[in-house]
Amino acid sequence: MVLKGKKVVVVGGSSGIGLATAEMAKQEGADVIVASRNVAKLDAVAEKLNAVAIPADVTSDASVTDLFRRCGPVDHVVVTAAQLRTGPFRTVAMDDVRGTMESKFWGAWRVARSADIRPGGSLTLVTGFLSVRPRPNSAIVGAANGALESLARALALELAPVRVNAVSPGVIDTPIRAAMPEEARRDMLAKTAASLPVGRVGQGEDIARQIIAFMANGFATGSIVYIDGGALVS
Repeated sequence: MVLKGKKVVVVGGSSGIGLATAEMAKQEGADVIVASRNVAKLDAVAEKLNAVAIPADVTSDASVTDLFRRCGPVDHVVVTAAQLRTGPFRTVAMDDVRGTMESKFWGAWRVARSADIRPGGSLTLVTGFLSVRPRPNSAIVGAANGALESLARALALELAPVRVNAVSPGVIDTPIRAAMPEEARRDMLAKTAASLPVGRVGQGEDIARQIIAFMANGFATGSIVYIDGGALVS
């Protein structure tokens, strides 16, 4: 068990990639703390995993500061939390684009600033392949992802010997897509799967494996890894 005795904090650990990461870290022997603003889901996850649950809102300076005050020194931190709102560039509401940056980018910034990570430990940010393969109506998400990737590289220098990396997922079938009408969701996922060399869309576990690898590999820092089923080469 590569994380035996290590303290791992997953910010955004109540569902999707965060939940998969928390489960995998627990399987690898870690003491896991899950943080999320969704208290109902958080408590259920903590009970299922025998993990510690701490409510936290990444858009609040005070909430993130309190989270890591309660955590104390830790070995590894993962940030998957984000509330994304997007739309056509010329018409999307400015409150929505500001909210996306506030959550995804500034949320990660707050976590990186507040976390007390032991030397040789790691911080892993979750971005997204829209940073390098943009799509219409998603400019703000691609911009936030690109900013996070730049932040990861800069923090690898500034926070050393803490290691900082980012994983950039492609299309992943997680609960974040539940807001789509079911037929449209299935159609989108099927078309995406058919276009990829691996012949399927991703699952949360696919991304969690890379996050665990970043924790375990003491030579990895300043790295951005794209786990997208081959989308960037197809």
